[in-house]
Amino acid sequence: MAKVFLALVHYPVYNKRMDVVATAITNLDVHDIARSSCTYGVAKYFIVHPVASQQAVVREITAYWQEGYGAAYNPDRKTALALISVQDSIEAVVAAIKESEGVEPFVVTTDARLYEKSVGYQSLRRRIETDERPVLLLFGTGWGLEKPVMERADAILRPIYGPVEYNHLSVRSAVAIILDRLLGEAWCEQG
Repeated sequence: MAKVFLALVHYPVYNKRMDVVATAITNLDVHDIARSSCTYGVAKYFIVHPVASQQAVVREITAYWQEGYGAAYNPDRKTALALISVQDSIEAVVAAIKESEGVEPFVVTTDARLYEKSVGYQSLRRRIETDERPVLLLFGTGWGLEKPVMERADAILRPIYGPVEYNHLSVRSAVAIILDRLLGEAWCEQG
């Protein structure tokens, strides 16, 4: 089975005018994605941001829950937040995985839009279950990952669709749904 890594990318992403920007770190994304990652056995949760002051926000949040009162008050949060690694770029994430695993990861991007080379959840789940090459799931903030990032990926995961046309989940919700589809109990196949 492949190890799965996750990266929440704050740059390069689009804003609603489709300008390439760096988005701000949010406390909820740090906590909730770490908790989902821990629940589904993700090997490492990378937070990608090139700005030092934003990286410091992540380090301050994680330090509170890793040391002293926060760690004692909520050991489960301490465990989840231990998965976090802050990196300057997607390239730094890929390099860190290559260094720890000895091979570059199979990079999968996510988006609310459908792309020509989109793959389905069952296909990627089978790959994770049968291939040893690590998988890196990239999640964009703002209005999604910059187009060149999408084009360089080994695969693009199909969007999450509900029964209506509205399609604008928070990244925290999308991460939880996608991790459940790829790594969760195969209940939907049991009955």
